[in-house]
Amino acid sequence: MIGKRAIDDELTESAAPTAAESSAPARGWRGLFRTMLTARRRMARYPWLPALIVVGLLIVPAVFADLLTPHDPLRGVLGDRLKPPFWLEGGSMKYPLGTDKLGRDMLTRLMFGARISLIVGTVTVLFGAVLGSTLGMLAGYLGGVADRVITWLIDTFLSLPAVLLALVVVAAIGPSFTTIIVIISVTIWATFARVIRGETLSIREKDYVARARVAGVGTPRIIGRYILPNLANTLIVMSTLQVGVVILGEASLSFIGAGIPRPNPSWGVMVADGRDNVLTQWWLTLFPGMAILLVVMSLNLMGDWLRDFLDPKLRQQAQ
Repeated sequence: MIGKRAIDDELTESAAPTAAESSAPARGWRGLFRTMLTARRRMARYPWLPALIVVGLLIVPAVFADLLTPHDPLRGVLGDRLKPPFWLEGGSMKYPLGTDKLGRDMLTRLMFGARISLIVGTVTVLFGAVLGSTLGMLAGYLGGVADRVITWLIDTFLSLPAVLLALVVVAAIGPSFTTIIVIISVTIWATFARVIRGETLSIREKDYVARARVAGVGTPRIIGRYILPNLANTLIVMSTLQVGVVILGEASLSFIGAGIPRPNPSWGVMVADGRDNVLTQWWLTLFPGMAILLVVMSLNLMGDWLRDFLDPKLRQQAQ
């Protein structure tokens, strides 16, 4: 009996690690999720960190790409194709992040891809903010027929699927830098217009606006002097958030072939070019994917911080 009980105890002990091992992947995924949440909280706690990431990964490479790298982003050396990053066997500091299938330097293409992302994001958001805020203020302040017509336009453009619209336009006129800016601008201005219209409806009921109307101040002056300055904080926050949305949208459209045409070094194009070799040449997709993730997440955190900083009520609650 004693021998049988000892054997049973040994079997129970030997089975315990098996159960632990079966739950290890679950603990691993939970640990990864907790790590990502912790990183996001720390980035949100220190607003200079997202700004530093945006400057380091987007603005500086975009502006100084020609000075920071000696390589051509469009031409490669076939003899150096698929070189790994410098810390792996076969890599070198000549190509710090490795090369792609055509022997082009990955770091160089990431830098010039940042330039494309910055130009598309800035131009598109600027156009969307100007058009959307103008129509939103007119709809909110004038009301009546103007409000109904502009609101109908806003609802119509918000209902347009951006990806389907991009595919139709690209099939008709072909992919180009201008095409992607126009497509995203057509879909983004309505977001600005809807928010600005709602803010204007609230501002136009303020006493100082009513006194200006009674004093005979014209509509253009009321909008420019009394309404627009009170919308500045909203426009700043929205523009910061929408730059990240545009960068992600451009990368998504480029990934499916409806955005920036090859061989231009768009981050979305780089991810698409490396998807067939993701297990063997992982650096082809990892580095551009991480650039998109860090820049978009940092812009979102910057927008959240600006919203809290520029809103007195939220700032008092935080204190």
